[in-house]
Order: sequence, then C-alpha cells, then structure tokens
Amino acid sequence: MRQSPLHLTVSVPAPRGRIAPRPRALPLLLLVGLLLGWLPSSVQAQGVVSAFQRVNGSVVLVRAKGKDLTAQGGSSVLVKFNEVGSGVLVSSDGKVLTAAHVVQIADEITVHFLGGETATARVIASEPRADLALLQLSRVPAGVQPAPMGDSNSVQVGEQVFIVGAPYGIAHSLTVGYVSGRHKPNTIYAEIPLAEFLQTDAAINQGNSGGPMFNLNGEVIGIVSHIISKSGGFEGLGFVVSSNMVRQLVLEKRPFWSGATWFQISGDLAEYLNLPQPFGLLVEEVAERSPAKAIGLRPGRAVARLDGKDIPLGGDIVLAAMGVQLDDATSFERVRERWAQLRSGDEMTFRVLRAGRVIDLKGRLP
Repeated sequence: MRQSPLHLTVSVPAPRGRIAPRPRALPLLLLVGLLLGWLPSSVQAQGVVSAFQRVNGSVVLVRAKGKDLTAQGGSSVLVKFNEVGSGVLVSSDGKVLTAAHVVQIADEITVHFLGGETATARVIASEPRADLALLQLSRVPAGVQPAPMGDSNSVQVGEQVFIVGAPYGIAHSLTVGYVSGRHKPNTIYAEIPLAEFLQTDAAINQGNSGGPMFNLNGEVIGIVSHIISKSGGFEGLGFVVSSNMVRQLVLEKRPFWSGATWFQISGDLAEYLNLPQPFGLLVEEVAERSPAKAIGLRPGRAVARLDGKDIPLGGDIVLAAMGVQLDDATSFERVRERWAQLRSGDEMTFRVLRAGRVIDLKGRLP
C-alpha cells in the first residue's frame, strides 16, 4: 500500500492468576474446550507463540525499486520509488508469495531473511486483479523452510489468526486478531475484482502488504492486500486474499507476468481518444527487463485524473495481442493464456495505437 497508515499498538495484559484445577482435571477441561471451540486465553496465546516460532523464518521483507510517473506541482515527473513490502517462502526451490502492487513494475527486487541474509528475486507470475504475485529467488539460505499452505475454505469467522510482516520496514513483526468476515470476488474493491477476501482485525500497516496471515497451525491462509480506512491509519478493517484463491490464480496456473500496468479504455473515453474499436488497454507503466519492455510498449508521459484516479496518459493503447482482438475486458484473459504458453525467446506480437497511428510491435520473451 502506498498510503502511510498509523501504527496502532494495543497491549492486552495477561491474566494475573488462575484457579488451580484438581490433579488430572486440566487435560479433560482442555479436551472439552477443544471440542466446544473454546480455550483459555493463556492457552490461545501459547498457540500463537508456538506457531509464530515455527513459521517466522519463512517470512521475508521485500524491497522493490523502480520508477513511477506522478503529478508534482502541476506537472508530471518520473520519480524513483523504493517500495517495502512483505512475503512468504512457499517452496524449497525459492518461490515467494507477495502482493502485486509491491512488485508489478519493479526494476529490482531484493528479499531479506530473518538471519540477515538477502537474495535477489524476479517476478515469474502475477495477477494484479487479485493483487497477487509470485517471485523466484536467486537462492534460498541454508536452513530456511517454506511455510505450508492452508485450506482457506475451512477458515471460520471468529477464528484467531496472526499476521507476520514488515510494517514500516520493521521486519518479522507479529499482530494477532480474528477473522471478522469473508467476501466473495468483486464485492469489496473494484480494482481487485478476482480476489476472495478474508477480513481481519489483526493490525495491518504500510509494509505488511504481501505478507502471510496464518492460522494457529502455522499454515498460510491468506496474503495481505489492503485496508479500508477514513483516517489513513488502521481502523480494524484489513483484507487478505484467501489461500485457495492464491492457489487457483497464481500457484496452479502457468506463470505469467507482463511487467506493465493497464487502464481499461471503453465507452465515451474510447471515442474521445479516437480508438478504432470500442475497447483497448492504455499502458500506464512498464518495468525494465520485462516482457512489456521487450515488446517495445511505451508507458504514459503525463498524469491526468480519470474516474477519480491519477492515470498516466500518452502511452500506447493496446488494441490486439498475441493474435487476440481486445473487444472487451474478458479478451485479455485469452491473451494471458496464449502469453503464458510462450518460452524464453519466443516471439510476442502486439498491435497498438501510438500518437494517433496503429502500429504492430514484435519482441522476444526475455
């Protein structure tokens, strides 16, 4: 998240005393508590401590560097950014889950581990419409174990969970809360229509994006995406993409990353921009060493406000790609499928509207 929410810390005192049960009665009480879904707070806390100690080493801090076109003082300026986010190692061969908005247009990515070791990384798959990305590390430090993926369908509202991440760059910070809701795709955030969200009151701040939410078994049940806040600070409304959606959209699909961000052009705007068809994709930003860069796609050069959002204008408008005409928003899914079939060195073809002229672009997949 590019906002800078306030960091709210709530301290809950531990119980000062407890009633000593009769010998051999405690295991029976715990068994009953487990069956009824109730446990004393001290036992719950111990469960969090134990799970945190098991998975903390799999959580990483993600630093992403790149360039971003922004409006400053009435003009458009290309500025360097140094985004800080979080992630989690999910395979022994070095695959890390994080948020797409942290790394989608990054030129350089570095991952920092608990022991102080670092590794470079590259994006191998992303789905911005669910705010998910998958990184491939150059190396995995010895002894670092991946975190297991959990079944988010089994998660219940009211279940205790914890988040580990790097709020404001403070790595391996723990926050604890509860699952406070579950939301179907395209019901919470219009710009992230594909994500199923688990809602939580566990504190989420800038730098937590892309980090894991765990159940008390130490299983990843979600990836942190964003908050809803009127103040800019955390107000108890945090949203993570469910782990089963992560599997469906990133882990089980063929890897795909364009290295670009897009803005959909249709209706009156398409007519205003003189598109030769009713739909197109305006190229907003392009990462270095990305497939979009290899094709020769040009990003926007000036920022304008459209539909309440700052949009870089002046870039290419994609009309067709990989032999697929972009007739509507669903067309790009077919482009994605064809693009994902390519291997390094294969040819990519795009047709774009550039400065009022329709031109064809060709490039090789890096």
